[in-house]
Order: sequence, then C-alpha cells, then structure tokens
Amino acid sequence: MDFFIKYIKNSLDNVVFLSLFLGVLNYWISIAFPTFKLSSKLGFVTTVGSNLFITIILGWRWIESGYFPLSNLYESLLFFTWGITFITIIAERVTSLLLIGAVTTPLAMFIIGFATLSLPDGMQKAAPLVPALKSNWLMMHVSIMMFSYSTLIIGSLLSIVFLVLTRGKQISLQGSSIGSLNLQEPSQKLPPLSNDLKFNLLSNEGILEKKLNLLESLDNLSYRIIGLGFPLLTIGIIAGAVWANEAWGSYWSWDPKETWALITWLVFAAYLHARITKAWQGRGPAVLASIGFIVVWVCYLGVNFLGKGLHSYGWIA
Repeated sequence: MDFFIKYIKNSLDNVVFLSLFLGVLNYWISIAFPTFKLSSKLGFVTTVGSNLFITIILGWRWIESGYFPLSNLYESLLFFTWGITFITIIAERVTSLLLIGAVTTPLAMFIIGFATLSLPDGMQKAAPLVPALKSNWLMMHVSIMMFSYSTLIIGSLLSIVFLVLTRGKQISLQGSSIGSLNLQEPSQKLPPLSNDLKFNLLSNEGILEKKLNLLESLDNLSYRIIGLGFPLLTIGIIAGAVWANEAWGSYWSWDPKETWALITWLVFAAYLHARITKAWQGRGPAVLASIGFIVVWVCYLGVNFLGKGLHSYGWIA
C-alpha cells in the first residue's frame, strides 16, 4: 500500500504534463475547427484537471515538509504553473475566449516539462529550510510574487498574441483604453447597392467585425489581467522588503533579484500609467507589455543563473 501511494505521488507531475498536453491538443483543434465544440470543452476540463493535480502535489509536499512548498526551483515552477492555469480557468469562464487556453497551456506544459524532465532529482526533493527562510513571510512574500508573475505573464502573452494577429500594425479599436465600448452610428447614408455587392460587403464586414472584436477582447483582457498582477507585485515587493529587514537588517540591498523586481514594477507601472492617463490602446501598450514578458522571465529565472545575491539559495545549484 505504501509503495502504491508513493508511486502515485511520484507520478502526479507526469499526469499534470499529460493533462496539459491533451489541453494543448484540444484547444488547438477547437481553434482550427470551430464547429467541433467538444474539443474546446475537453481543453477546459484538462486545464482544470492539471490545476487540481498541481494543487494535490503542492498540498502533499506541504503536509510532508511542514512548510509552504516554495523553497526551491521545482516547487516554485509548480506554483507558477498553478497560477497560470488558475488565471486561464477564470479568464476563460468569464470571457469564453478559447484563444486564452490555446496560448497559455503550451507555456504551462513547457514549464512542467522543464521542472519534471530537466531538473535533477536532487533539486525536486524537499529539503530543510535554510535559516533565512524559516519565517511566516515565506508563504506571504513568495506566493504573492509568484502569483503576480503568473498573472503578468498571461497579460503580456495576450499582448504578444495581439501583436502577432495585427502583424505589429497600428489599428483603430472601437473600445476605449479601459475597456468600455464607444460605438457610433454612421453619419452618412450609403447609396443603394446591388444584391451581390451587398452580400460581398456584408461577408467582408462580418469577418472584419469578428477580427476586430477579437482584437478588442485581447487588448482589454490583457489590460485587465495586468491590472490585477501589478498590485500583487507591489504587495509582494513590500512584503519582501519587510522580511528582508527582519532577516538581513535592511529593507533594500540592491540584490539582483530586488533590482529586477523593481525594473519589472517600473515597466508595468509605465504600461498602466499610459493606459489610464494617455488613453493608450492597441500596438503601443502591447509592445510595452511584450517587453514586460521578457523582464518577468529575467526577474524570475534569469538572475538565478548568476548564482549571486541574497536570493540565490534554493534555486539554481
């Protein structure tokens, strides 16, 4: 019985990878064949399943180790993926936009694949906490920072998709920069048209309207998700500063991780400032959010490869 339980526990991460792989397939099939409704439902179900499996893994490790499982790179990648799948589930339920899952599940599958297949077994095992991490701030600071990364990554990724669909060109969106629609009736009447010309115009207008609605949805959803992630990032940085003062006697040490967290904060602060005060929308903020996508990855993983600074323990050995 104990062997069976241990086998299930060790196999759950592979089950998560399989669930995400099936999710990718089903989402992409639903995009390629919109009439195949079952595929989109299966994609959503497998995403929910992967989120539940990750929850079980993290909960299991929490019970066994006695502390919140965010002490090493493997656990942080699991929690990072949990955040991505969780935001995907909520966003898709609210918007019914299949493109969200189609672009986020491949990213989640890649992260789980890296954590499960690339990291050595020694880095996947829970280890005793170093003295600096033995604090109640571990759960608050690290979990909020990781969830903010997940949220900002999804918002930035949707902006990248926006740029891909528009081919980097500036287009005029009907919605405002904060998401409210501002549709106006045409001021001039068109002359009578032939039936064939009417049909062609209506067909083209229908296609253009659907594409414009998709772009508006992506632009608005990206803004709203980043608007959620930014306060979380702010709270996480403040919590980290308080914890740093308790552990190291200083609120800010210009550690590489701290510096890049500040750069990440400034990039997304500029994005939100431009959206709110300058009524920016479309290509401009999408480019800025795309830069934020790279900055978040550098902040989360890039600086850890340096192996320097106060945040170097427990991540890249």
